[in-house]
Amino acid sequence: MLHINDLTYRIEGRPLFEQATAAISEGWKVGLVGRNGSGKSTLLKLIREEISADDGAIRVRKNRRIGSVAQEVPSNNVSLLDTVLVADEERGALLAEAETAVEAHRIAEIQTRLADIEAHSAEARAATILSGLGFSHAEQQLPCSDFSGGWRMRVALAAVLFSRPDLLLLDEPTNYLDLEGAIWLETYIRRYPYTAVIISHDRGLLNAAVTHTLALEHRKLSLHNGNYDTYVKRRAMQYAQMAAQATKQDAARKHMQAFVDRFKAKASKAKQAQSRIKMLEKMQTTDIPIDERTIPFNFPDPKPKMAPPIVRVVEADLGYEPGKPVLNKVDLRIDEDDRIAILGLNGQGKSTLVKAIAGRLAPLAGHVYKSKKLKVAYFAQHQIDELKPKQTALEHVRELMTEATEAQIRARAAQMGFGPDKADVVAEKLSGGEKARLLFGLITFDGPHLMILDEPTNHLDIDSREALSLALNNYQGAVILITHDMHLASSIVDRLWLVKDGEVTRYRGDMDEYRTMILEANRSRRRENGKADNASSNKAEMRRAAADMRKALSPLKKEAEALERKIETIQKEIAGLNEQLAEPDLFDKDLHKATTLSKERAEAVARLEQTEEEWLAASEDYENAKARAEGQLAS
Repeated sequence: MLHINDLTYRIEGRPLFEQATAAISEGWKVGLVGRNGSGKSTLLKLIREEISADDGAIRVRKNRRIGSVAQEVPSNNVSLLDTVLVADEERGALLAEAETAVEAHRIAEIQTRLADIEAHSAEARAATILSGLGFSHAEQQLPCSDFSGGWRMRVALAAVLFSRPDLLLLDEPTNYLDLEGAIWLETYIRRYPYTAVIISHDRGLLNAAVTHTLALEHRKLSLHNGNYDTYVKRRAMQYAQMAAQATKQDAARKHMQAFVDRFKAKASKAKQAQSRIKMLEKMQTTDIPIDERTIPFNFPDPKPKMAPPIVRVVEADLGYEPGKPVLNKVDLRIDEDDRIAILGLNGQGKSTLVKAIAGRLAPLAGHVYKSKKLKVAYFAQHQIDELKPKQTALEHVRELMTEATEAQIRARAAQMGFGPDKADVVAEKLSGGEKARLLFGLITFDGPHLMILDEPTNHLDIDSREALSLALNNYQGAVILITHDMHLASSIVDRLWLVKDGEVTRYRGDMDEYRTMILEANRSRRRENGKADNASSNKAEMRRAAADMRKALSPLKKEAEALERKIETIQKEIAGLNEQLAEPDLFDKDLHKATTLSKERAEAVARLEQTEEEWLAASEDYENAKARAEGQLAS
């Protein structure tokens, strides 16, 4: 389907690709991964022939259609549904010709082709795609001009999915989606009948939807079977093997060099020494690729500490117009160490809720209680555009440190990830990820008690998302998260709120159960569209399948959770022993006690290592079983 042969491409003399090669077969779903700035989007442009390579070639099989998302759907009076239908140009051309064709043979050809491309079900298919991406039936009839740019990007995505190109190219398709839309897209791509190449930093999508991973590293392409996690494991094993081989080669080289150094001057050993010199010259060297360093995030801890709850919302109606609340009678509290994810479809009121918590929206009724000293850091995608484009990162920091020395200002900028190479670059020249990093540093500058993050990962690559997760887990304040990145949410949060039908409720399950619920809803919607007569029996079957899935997974999940609790208990035991062993002069005052404590600690460490191995095995068993079950549920 797609062949990339010895591709070389440079931007302003800097090479992005050097003799990169890969071959992608029909029907593969390929995740294209790599650091921000490595050239992933450029590769898609080269495939679409928008730009030309310096050397090498990219070939797509003859007569195969390439499709990608338009930059933006025009803001016009055409309905969303009609905008999507127009994307299938062949269908439109055939329908137009069918209106005027008079030759019987040609009419038959047109009707046959219309049947082949399932033209009769086009409206239903288009409506299903728009529904999966978050548009209600009523919204699908509205003109594009009624929607913001972000929502129109969803329409553009719907259009290319509906057109079903032979080679589908997607660049960060989940960036404009909520969690529910992202889960729907995973299923759609997995079931897509043709070939797809997807740039994504969404680990959930890369694990659930792709069959192969195409890695762009060190200006080369490497193709791997399996999803992203499989690629990461194999890559780690490959690096470990290369490191072992390099160590072995280094030892052999040192041994031969020692022989040469010892005997090269002796006539009786000269021949053997010369032989080893030649062997040294011919010996291959294993070069271990050097991973690019990921700059960590640093979030100052809250100052001063506050008594819980730090926020209380009591009987509050939240919205923008008196008498027309978006959310009704909201009751909730936030404590200083809470980690909360807000779930729900776009348009249900998630942003309304966090604006009220942040103090940016006054309640229409009821109360939002919080201390006047409470500091809230609020991150939203639109705020990136509010950075002063002509100011450098250093100048942004200087405005917050008016009395500091230049050295202190530069040190603080460096902590935020802007060292000498980036500190003096104006904001408009920074990448999206760098702008997000700068915004994170600015909003958390004074050590907030609460961080509200509304889709914080859209401009971050996978490694930066992992760094963000680590920083948030180390942060001592409260976090409220709205994200389509399920991996990030699962690694951070311990409480879930569901915003639905004008209410905010505690969701009692976990992220896996919420994902299963969304898959059930999507599956139900597909069945209703395809088999309306059997809708009730389909729903019953779907509920039974989901119940069976939860029942089968429950023992595995409980085993992993029990081992995780055991690990925490042993860690606390070790911490207590460490405190006792740290007592000054313990070994001089009471050698017997010190020896006993040391023995107990060694035993605890051994138990911890054993339990961690058991937990890893149990977690892997659970994740594998869950993946198999979800695949069956989605199919």
